[in-house]
Amino acid sequence: MNTKTLIGALSWAILVIPTSAADWPQYLGPNRNSISAEKGLLRSWPTNGPQVLWAVAVGIGFGGPVVKDGKVYLLDRNDKVGDNLRCFKLSDGKELWNFAYDAPGTVMFPGSRSVPTVDGDKVYSCGHNGDLYCIDVNSHKPVWNKNVWKDFAGKPAGGASGGFRSREPGSFPIWAITQCPLVYGNLLIVASQAPEAGVVAYDKLTGDVKWKTPNLGNESYASPSIVRIDGKDHVVIVISSTNPIGNPGLPQTLGNVVGIDPATGTVLWTYDKWKCHISVPSAVDAGENKVLVVGGYELGATMIKVKKNEDGKYTATELFTTREFGDQTKPPVLHKGHFYAQYGTNNRNDGMVCMSMDGQILWKTKRSPEFNKGSMILVDGLILASDGGITLYLIEPDPSGFKSLASAQVLGEGGTGSENDPLASRVGGRTQNWAPLALADGKLLIRDQTKLKCVSVAE
Repeated sequence: MNTKTLIGALSWAILVIPTSAADWPQYLGPNRNSISAEKGLLRSWPTNGPQVLWAVAVGIGFGGPVVKDGKVYLLDRNDKVGDNLRCFKLSDGKELWNFAYDAPGTVMFPGSRSVPTVDGDKVYSCGHNGDLYCIDVNSHKPVWNKNVWKDFAGKPAGGASGGFRSREPGSFPIWAITQCPLVYGNLLIVASQAPEAGVVAYDKLTGDVKWKTPNLGNESYASPSIVRIDGKDHVVIVISSTNPIGNPGLPQTLGNVVGIDPATGTVLWTYDKWKCHISVPSAVDAGENKVLVVGGYELGATMIKVKKNEDGKYTATELFTTREFGDQTKPPVLHKGHFYAQYGTNNRNDGMVCMSMDGQILWKTKRSPEFNKGSMILVDGLILASDGGITLYLIEPDPSGFKSLASAQVLGEGGTGSENDPLASRVGGRTQNWAPLALADGKLLIRDQTKLKCVSVAE
């Protein structure tokens, strides 16, 4: 067996090994698809809502937690100082240790951005300025660190990073670096999107660069995902179209959805007609060689079909595009052939939306109830969903209509720091509770702009 084949075989084996039901070790969960294998979810809640087991103070931002072996990890941030990787006990919220480093600077919608990844005895995080760290969970010290932006000719963040201003290629992204690292076999993969690298794979134990792609287009905020094509894994990354407001002086080009060989970094296919100028959600494996890509800003969703040709090369063909389904910050949840997403944007209030596999819109909640940039987890046949505001919902996914089983106000308002940023306050509202959720051992980890909370949601 050659090296390429061995890496592929080992990587796939690692991906399919069942993860402990008590773990949520990476962005969007064990399989990076917002689905939990846990059972015993409560089917109803007390009048005053599910029990909050503990709460701890956190800085402002949008970075979500992960859980492994009874420990919760969160990349916290203070814009005046830098990033702070924190570790808590899942049972009682006690802070066990933290690792902080200088990474000053601020952007619109300030605060933390990304979700760490835990693999074995290492935790990986990528910060606001592109600082990628591998931390030993036993010694609490860095094993290695890189910068995914500056190492590949990206211009460093200034004291007031990003923002709408005169820009040129290689300028620091408007809303900073937002990457949730992907562990694949012996590799740690992130989308650098710097001038001299698009997606980069590091040796997860040493930090050595194993491969990198060329730059793939405009700045983007989407993390890599894995999609199965003809039984093989492809790393898929979503690249934005040019932001006409943030980058008016740059060539206005469409975005790309790119499939990459995880063993070599070879670009296998590209869909080059994606139109969303601020891409955040990762691509979704829709099965049968199909890839769903969604965005916000009223630009919707595109379904792509990837085909391997007789010559061994791949082509990506658009099946449909709709403006009636999307999600500005998270990929949709797929359940029994239907997609569920929160389609709230600056100018659109479609709420939770259900779409069939062929692009038919089956229902929208609009403002009754309103869902806007919240997070969702499919578990035990039900959906746990934050609404982007203060409310947590328990929902039965059903293509015939929205079915809420319970709801409770568990999050707080305000505290985003946007009072010092009028534009962010105007377009983001007073409550910006948009962080991804995590579920482990019947405990839901959910945060607002001041606290991380642990909520009991199982029997």
